[in-house]
Amino acid sequence: MTFDDIFKSSFLENVTSVSILDMVLALVLAFGLGLFIFFVYKKTYQGVMYSSSFGVTLIALTMITTLVILAVTSNVVLSLGMVGALSIVRFRTAIKDPMDLVFLFWAISIGIICGARLYVIGVIVCIFVTVLLFVLDKMPVAKVPKILVVNADGMDAEDKVLEVVARYAGYYKVKSRSLSAQQLDMVVELRVKEEKELVRGVSELEGIHAVSLLAHDG
Repeated sequence: MTFDDIFKSSFLENVTSVSILDMVLALVLAFGLGLFIFFVYKKTYQGVMYSSSFGVTLIALTMITTLVILAVTSNVVLSLGMVGALSIVRFRTAIKDPMDLVFLFWAISIGIICGARLYVIGVIVCIFVTVLLFVLDKMPVAKVPKILVVNADGMDAEDKVLEVVARYAGYYKVKSRSLSAQQLDMVVELRVKEEKELVRGVSELEGIHAVSLLAHDG
């Protein structure tokens, strides 16, 4: 078959119609799975400042991707033009947390799957990724460490503070020590479940002026 035969067959002009029922079903499922991704993101978020707008973006991104795939699968010429148009798009918004990038690709993937009308695969993928995220979230390695800031009288208080920290924290590491005018400022990175007991135990030590336990996004 030559190129002339290909163009004479007018395959580039063929349009595969998408029924209204298929379109509505794909969009409804995309909305439901996008909402599911939003709740998983909200439940597993470990940063300091939670952004509700990003969660809404995940739902919208899933539905928009579904619409794009439905349009692309209906016509070959439209699909080629869509690839060319989307190739010039540049996103300038910085992704601060690598996990946000995971959820963005998850939403796009579900949109593609729903647009291709592979609904069972979409549901299975959501269940698998959710189980994987929650399992990793429960692992000690995935926990974001806390920062303990202690202001005390002199270097002698360090050993007492670390004794209390070792009692409550499964992991800890001294990040910095600063001594000025016999005042010790110590920063300890740690993973702890009993946060109130730790702060109370350190604050009750002799020579401790201030204790702060801070969360950070890594």
